[in-house]
This record gives sequence, structure tokens and C-alpha cells, in this order.
Amino acid sequence: MVYLQDWETVRAAFQSIWGYEDFRFPQGKVIRTLLARRDALVVMPTGGGKSVCFQLPALLQTGLTLVVSPLVALMENQVQELRQRQLPAALLHSELPAGQRRQVFQNLERQQLRLLYLSPETLLSKPVWQCLCQPQLQVNGLMLDEAHCLVQWGETFRPAYRRIGEVRPALLQHKPAGSQFAIAAFTATADPRAQQVIQSVLKLKQPEPVLLSPYRANLRIEVQTVFTPRGRRQRLLKFIQARSRQSGLVYVRSRQDSETFAAWFRQQNLRAAAYHAGLSPSNRRRIETDWLNNRLQFVVCTSAFGMGINKPDVRFVAHLHPPLLLSEYVQEIGRAGRDGRLSHTLLLASEPTGWLDPEDRQRQAFFEKQLRSQRHMAQSLARCLPPQGEVAAIAKQFREGEIALALLHSAGQLAWQGPFHYQIQPAKSSNSGSQSERSSAQTHPKQLAAMKQFITTQHCRWRFLLHHFGFKPSAKFRCDRCDNCLRRQR
Repeated sequence: MVYLQDWETVRAAFQSIWGYEDFRFPQGKVIRTLLARRDALVVMPTGGGKSVCFQLPALLQTGLTLVVSPLVALMENQVQELRQRQLPAALLHSELPAGQRRQVFQNLERQQLRLLYLSPETLLSKPVWQCLCQPQLQVNGLMLDEAHCLVQWGETFRPAYRRIGEVRPALLQHKPAGSQFAIAAFTATADPRAQQVIQSVLKLKQPEPVLLSPYRANLRIEVQTVFTPRGRRQRLLKFIQARSRQSGLVYVRSRQDSETFAAWFRQQNLRAAAYHAGLSPSNRRRIETDWLNNRLQFVVCTSAFGMGINKPDVRFVAHLHPPLLLSEYVQEIGRAGRDGRLSHTLLLASEPTGWLDPEDRQRQAFFEKQLRSQRHMAQSLARCLPPQGEVAAIAKQFREGEIALALLHSAGQLAWQGPFHYQIQPAKSSNSGSQSERSSAQTHPKQLAAMKQFITTQHCRWRFLLHHFGFKPSAKFRCDRCDNCLRRQR
């Protein structure tokens, strides 16, 4: 436990490293929990200072804290900030040059690092795992940053997320008797179902819940209906031109849209650039730097942009098309107004029939079809899989083998035998306490429907979002910031 006199040391370290006088609520509570090596589930709005909550405990202890992060860009940004403060942090990912990779492994063996950022796939890669299993390497914690990605991606294209819960017991087998470490999950958006999935998959032990409402009083939410592709472009252009001296982000749903619209905006004499995961690391860093230093007014980006990037004066966030899930939407609009000043968001959506502009309807239908196809594939493939085996062997033998295993795990038809082996089993009784997690595949249509309902609601949009994420605003709550509330005031 952290006693009062020790807490003064913690605050002093915080002031020395980050320069702030004191913690923001509930940073102190989370830091106390992790220093006591207790598990935590932390849901805090974007810009709430989540990274400090696990970085500071890591820096105050000897040993290593693992930070599992979904995107290379996110890891690079956080590690760069830590290194600028001369703090012992590093990252590992597949794009890292061989020389830098060797240096990280040497620093690990010498126990010179306090924070190691890596993806789920890298964490479970053979060289990294062998290094982490060395008995003399002390592990203090495993932090899952942007934990909503476990829910959104763990059953589809990032199946390694489904095995992270096996890391703690497997690592502790190689450590001295009595060793322990905490697991904590951090995200800005997790509805009650997502919280249950995260807790179940990570095998959190009586986690300390720190759940803050996503409500941001300084964000003005607006949804506009468009009827044609040309109308969509013109609405977006008008919105940006009205904010010609302000910094912003424009979210699109594909790499092609990112490139196409960035080029179109430049033709309109606007300082814009495309950003997506297909760009080289050097190009991504250049665009981020240009935007942070206001050489670019805005970036036309996919969801690959924005996580962990700290630019306080983002005054607008626009969505060319609706995201598929409300969790994505709240994550992305949350990148506006981190300085607390009024900021505007715009979501463009096709009129419900989609007769003249069917893009939104086609996009959602494609995604739903893809989900159904993957689940069908998993069930079909399950009949061909050995009843037990090694994950790597299945992934090598079957193109979608690892995804099939993840989907079977979600459905309660598979148990992990450590991080690298599985055993298929009959579906458990619906009376089991983890039924809500195992049925997650069946709840995707509800999550998709929620976005449609949000777009078409005539009531307070913030109130709708709060209900969706499990919060109960008072009967009189009106945000006076969304388009619906403002319309009623006229």
C-alpha cells in the first residue's frame, strides 16, 4: 500500500517529471491501485490523462511494466515523449530496424527499462516471450492501452488480443515464488458489455473500477443528413471553410477515401494531408509533426490517427461517413477540445433510404456480411481443427485459423491452455457467469443498430450516448450543446 508519507514522494515525482501541481481526478486513485499491485478497469474520457496513470507507477518501481498498445503510431508518440524527458522507455514492433531491436533486448536483459511498449502480436512472439520469461527479469505490471480494441478487433483481424489473459499466469510460472503483478485496462469508451468482455478476457482479479462518463461539455455535436455524394462533399467543405484558421481532423473509413479527399481539399487551397496505416513510418511522423506545428490545418485520416497524440487546440472533428460503432465515434470526437474550449463535431450521414447516396448503407451491409461470414467460417473450420493444439501451427495450416480460434473462444467453445495452446470444448451452460462475454459475437448487430439510432434520434444526443455507455443522467439533463438541444432553444 501507498502511505501518506510515500504519497508525497509520488506527488513530488509527478511534479518533477510532468510539471503539474497535482493529479486530476481520478488519476490519484488509479496510481494508488497500481502501486498496490491491484488490477484495475479504467474508463476515462479522451484527454483525461490515462497514460500518466500507468507511466508514473512504472517509473517509481524497479522492474518492467509492459504496455500493450494497438498501433505503432501510438507507441511511438508515447515513447518519444518519455524519452524527451530522459525516461527509460522503449518499444518493440515489426517495423523496428534490426539494430534498434537488438538494443532493446540488451536493455531488457540489463534491466535498464521501466516501460516497454509492444503490440499483442509482438508480446506473444517467440523471441520476446523467451526474453520476458527470464527468471531474473522482474515484471511489475501489464497495462492494456486503448482496451476497447480488444472488443472491437479481438474477434476479427487482431485475434492475439484474446490470449492476453493467459500472459500473467504463464509469466509467473517463470518468476520467483511470491511474485505478482497487476493488470489494468485503459480506454475512453466501454459500454457495460465491453467492460464485461475486457474483464473476462484479461482475467482481471477483483479489479478496481474507475468509470467516468464520456460527457464533454465543451463538445458541440451535430449530425447532418446528406442526399448525394456531391452534397456530402459540399457540406464538409462548407464546415471546414467556416473554420479556416482552426485546427481539426476529418475522419474517413478507408485509405482510398483518405487519399482522394486530401487531394480534393488541396485543390480547394486547404492545407490537408492524408494519413492511414499504409503510409511509411517516416511519412506518418512527418504528417503528425506538420499537423502538431500547424503547418497543416487538418488531416484526412482513418482511425489509425489520433490515439495518444496530444494536440490540445483541435477545434473541430468531422466524419465524412458514420463510424460503424458508437465507441469509435466517441473516441474520435474526443480528440477535439482537450484544452476545455468549445469545439465542434460534424457527422454526415445518408438519408435513411439511401436511394440517392447508398454509401453508408452499403458500408454497413458489407461489414455485417463480413461478420456473419467470419462466424460461419469459424464454425466450419472448428470441425477440421484438432481438439487441442498449438496456435502457431493452426495459424500456419489454415489462413483464418487464428481468427477461428478467437471466435470459438468468444463463443465459449474453446479454452486457452496458456498463451500458445488451445483446447476446443463444448459450449458451456447459459447459466455460467461469463455468458455475457461468450455471447459477444451475437451482440454486434445491436452495437451497429445503436449508431443508426444515434443518427436519427430527435432527443439530446449526449443523453443518448450516456445511456449507451451505461450512465444514467438525471431526468432534466440537457446538454445544450448538440444540434437537437440547440434546435429546441430557438
